[in-house]
Amino acid sequence: MSTVAVQRSKTYDIVYIAVFAVIMAICSWISIPAAVPFTMQTFGVFIAVGVLGGKRGSLSVLVFILLGAIGIPVFANFSGGIGVLAGPTGGYIIGFLFSALLMWAMEKLPGKKSVMQIVSMIAGLIVCYAFGTVWFVIVYGRMNGPIGFTAALASCVVPFIIPDIIKIALAYVLSRKLRKYVF
Repeated sequence: MSTVAVQRSKTYDIVYIAVFAVIMAICSWISIPAAVPFTMQTFGVFIAVGVLGGKRGSLSVLVFILLGAIGIPVFANFSGGIGVLAGPTGGYIIGFLFSALLMWAMEKLPGKKSVMQIVSMIAGLIVCYAFGTVWFVIVYGRMNGPIGFTAALASCVVPFIIPDIIKIALAYVLSRKLRKYVF
């Protein structure tokens, strides 16, 4: 591959990573307030990895989190800053990165590619739920008094299961359509 082609490829990678970080921000602004806001952020994570693949998709999630960490209002309710990440719901945001990394790792597993993509999205969602809920129990407990793991699951996970399954299905369908335009 020529130097120009390599540079062009790297430039496209950077642009795609940035575009999908912005898509995640837009998805986070579509929000219904709750203990853990109902947003389209998980859809943004799934579509980024689904379209860009694990490496670029994970980098896109990392860029999204770093933008929010430095105070750019990319998180739910147009919020940003370390305080959001250190707060009770910050574990779910950080969990997005672990989700993307797991989906990246699962790209190499044997099996039908489409089935593995769906399985990786479900596994990624479970990782996000697990990390975020443990974080919520710890941080919420320090701020407001102890909360049981069952109570945290009831308010932070259970209401989101069906909407997140719908987001996975939508991300899967759209990523299969969009992937052919991204190289």
